[in-house]
Amino acid sequence: MFAEDTPWQTPWLPRVLPVVVRLCERHAPHTVFTRFIPVDRPGEGIGSWRRYWEKWATMTLVHLGEDKVELLPELAGFIPPARVVDKFAYSPWVGTNLATDLRDNQVDTLVVSGAETDMCVLATILGAVDLGFRVIVVSDALCSSSDQSHDDLLNLYHERFGQQIETAECHDVLEAWR
Repeated sequence: MFAEDTPWQTPWLPRVLPVVVRLCERHAPHTVFTRFIPVDRPGEGIGSWRRYWEKWATMTLVHLGEDKVELLPELAGFIPPARVVDKFAYSPWVGTNLATDLRDNQVDTLVVSGAETDMCVLATILGAVDLGFRVIVVSDALCSSSDQSHDDLLNLYHERFGQQIETAECHDVLEAWR
């Protein structure tokens, strides 16, 4: 739904995807893909999500098709050993066991990439901070449909969250993993 011709297409995805693939190649067994799953039909959802899905009716599964929520082939090839967590809100921490699973596996650091910088990625990062994880945002492995929001968030991480959110480019992350 972010790669193809939909209202949510992210133009940077073709440029960012190879960077995400490089990260996955290095640590596929520790990779978790979070997948945003729309509701089946417009008008479904709780509270403000109902209104959201009425506005984005063409992005519901009945209109979009279930194939549009599958991982891109370049990423799906990492499963297994990588795994997928389906989420029904921006945050992967709401309605999933992700935090518990990570803690049970003694994970204390998250390396974050993905789409969209100012939506799902933002919710992932802020939730991870709230849960006490060390968060490293791979700045060249993020994409958004809004250049301005993307840039604003990277600045915010540096200016306001410097003690809790680190940013690095993929090359630097891969070097640190050696």
